[in-house]
Amino acid sequence: MVSRPVVLVFLLVILIVTSQFEWKQQLVNELESTARSQKHISSREELVKDKVILSQEKMIQKLNDFIQNLQQQLLQCRDNNKTDNSSGTSSTSYISEIQRQQIMDD
Repeated sequence: MVSRPVVLVFLLVILIVTSQFEWKQQLVNELESTARSQKHISSREELVKDKVILSQEKMIQKLNDFIQNLQQQLLQCRDNNKTDNSSGTSSTSYISEIQRQQIMDD
């Protein structure tokens, strides 16, 4: 028969090997869970970034509309001023001047 110490050493080796498999499985499960949560966080961050970009684009469009409205008001004021002062400058020159300013600002 096999001696008692040899059986104990054999059982100890089996215990160590099986416990390492369990530890590895736990580590793999934890890593998979972490990877899933990272993907979830990344997708949420992307959604937030997209929403911020969309809101900024809407704000830019509103500002562009506001600028266009102000330019039209400016032209009207200049036309009114022109008729009051009877200056010889046409409104088309004002329009071209504003368009040049827009191009320079862009």
